[in-house]
Amino acid sequence: MNEALLRSLTPSVLGILVRRGADFAAAEDAVQDALVEAVRVWPADPPRDPKGWLVTVAWRRFLDATRADTARRRREDLVDDEPAPGPAPTVDDTLQLYFLCAHPSLTPSSAVALTLRAVGGLTTRQIAQAYLVPEATMGQRISRAKRTVSGVRFDQPGDVATVLRVLYLVFNEGYSGDVDLAAEAIRLTRQLTAAIDHPEVAGLLALMLLHHARRAARTKPDGSLVPLAEQNRSRWDTQLIAEGVEIVQAALARDRLGEFQAQAAIAALHTDAPTAEETDWVQIVEWYDELARLTDSPVVRLNRAVAVGEADGPRAGLAALAALDDSLPRHAAVAAYLHERDGDLATAARLYAEAAQKAPNLAERDHLTRQAARLNARGCR
Repeated sequence: MNEALLRSLTPSVLGILVRRGADFAAAEDAVQDALVEAVRVWPADPPRDPKGWLVTVAWRRFLDATRADTARRRREDLVDDEPAPGPAPTVDDTLQLYFLCAHPSLTPSSAVALTLRAVGGLTTRQIAQAYLVPEATMGQRISRAKRTVSGVRFDQPGDVATVLRVLYLVFNEGYSGDVDLAAEAIRLTRQLTAAIDHPEVAGLLALMLLHHARRAARTKPDGSLVPLAEQNRSRWDTQLIAEGVEIVQAALARDRLGEFQAQAAIAALHTDAPTAEETDWVQIVEWYDELARLTDSPVVRLNRAVAVGEADGPRAGLAALAALDDSLPRHAAVAAYLHERDGDLATAARLYAEAAQKAPNLAERDHLTRQAARLNARGCR
């Protein structure tokens, strides 16, 4: 079973159902049912036209579900519009679906959650981790969002800022999580950049390209993580780096600074350094100061503590870290790194082990566990 193929087809199939008259929530449920059926049927009997197969099955599931509700008579009129056998339309509705999910009737957080679940294909658990909330809370939020957009016209505009945030979260999940969605997020952001002339849209595209340029060097053949300072920089994609730097420089020149431009500027400084030792950490701290002013995000301040530790020494980094809530994700990992830099190996080993227990994915957990083992071994000598 090709899970990547199913995920790539989901937005288009969902868009076809919505344009044919299905409300969003019912269409999303029908598509999920069709995906389950595909997992069951395709290994033994793969279709010649996977997209057409999904459209047909999803449409039938939609009709079966809607015949039982109060709109039965109106919905049954749609039976005659069932897709005919043959190739499905090639229209790419994915970006339009992002805007539908970013409808003004939804709060930004609900819009992001709905898009990640319905269009991005992430699980409720993955979304809850991204938002730092319990899975049950996120499930309720997504359900409310579905009910809110039911009946909304497909062509009603959504909020660009919310769409940008969704694309960024989808990229991050694809870049470091269990599902590879990074390339798709870049493709959609390129589409959005061509359609909307705004420095923050450009800033997001630059940020994605600069991070994606380092992807080949982020892991070893066995899947284990390679920290930025230890990455083989000859494996970085210089073409993507040049494109990302050019885009962010043009965006910054417009003097309308936003958080994605600031993040892209930080990423550009990392990729500009020939070696880890030559990284301009002082300038990176300055950009984190700007980013903290724009977002007031505790995660930004956590990353800033790392940069301060590099620019001004580990004790300065630990002082910056002390002002933050130690329940923040990756707080223990940052503290472990700074304590190791300061020579306190016992504390660092303990914190690495603690961070491993809280890691959001297997690769990160394995990396932190190895760090703890390495320091414990040094302490036994």
